[in-house]
Amino acid sequence: MRDLKNKLTSSKNTKNTKSRKGKSFGNQVLGFGSGGLPPADYSMNALIIGGGAGGGGTGGGGGAGGYRESTQGLYTGAVITVTVGDGGAAGGQAAYGGQGSDSSILGENLKTVISAGGGFGGRYYYGDTGDGGSGGGAGMVAQAGSEPGGSGNTPPVSPSQGNDGGDGSRTAPGNGGGGGGGASAAGTNGSGSAGGAGGAGRASSITGSSVTRGGGGGGGVYDDLTIGAGGAGGGAAGTNNSINGNAATANTGGGGGASGYGNAGFKVGGAGGKGVVILSVPDGSYSDTTSGSPNVTTGVSGRTVMVFNGSGSYTA
Repeated sequence: MRDLKNKLTSSKNTKNTKSRKGKSFGNQVLGFGSGGLPPADYSMNALIIGGGAGGGGTGGGGGAGGYRESTQGLYTGAVITVTVGDGGAAGGQAAYGGQGSDSSILGENLKTVISAGGGFGGRYYYGDTGDGGSGGGAGMVAQAGSEPGGSGNTPPVSPSQGNDGGDGSRTAPGNGGGGGGGASAAGTNGSGSAGGAGGAGRASSITGSSVTRGGGGGGGVYDDLTIGAGGAGGGAAGTNNSINGNAATANTGGGGGASGYGNAGFKVGGAGGKGVVILSVPDGSYSDTTSGSPNVTTGVSGRTVMVFNGSGSYTA
């Protein structure tokens, strides 16, 4: 009986039983045994940016994709599925820009994190716009007055994933579309003399150096008046005088710039920038098992960094 008791309570068997209990049943039977999961095998840092929205045709700048960061524990063998959202389409002549698409990470024993696509840039006349990770700028309005920009941080999360777009306006001598919201600042309002600037993005050093992403698109403006600048972090500038809008920088989640209006009539807006997902794990824990061909860099302050410019996965 003494030998059997020693075998059952040996440190090796106790550890294996705990591991099996946590990994097989931890998410299925709450409170089983002592309850909860065992400590994670290693940690993962993640940056998740949604696709930026397209700028409106003779309208407002596109909102940046939602910007979220996460630190979570990983268990060896778990598969983390990565989705990278596309940028929204360019707005047609006097038409709305396209909404950006969501980016996300999800996996076994992992908290799912979703960054919403940016809100579309508004079009001429109506001025209305889209809500999203960051809100789109309202388009140029045809009659005196203003229209509100789209709401950022939609759906709401904490910390906030983005900011509101700027208002569109018509006052003498012309009209200007609002700038799209960015990850760290709202888009500014358009006016009778200028398009609204896109809101600034946010900087991260997850790749080893500071990079700003998630800038909003600039608003378009009438004739030769001042264009709306693109937000720092991939947001594209708006245009004036019947020039097509500028596309946002790819894989920044930036918003597309709106087109302007002049004697040559209506033009199309600029496309939003595709999102990006970046994962960082300790060098000694990196499994070298991925799909989707991420760009992988080792030795970044002792960590391996995976940059997903398209959807894929990582097996811990």
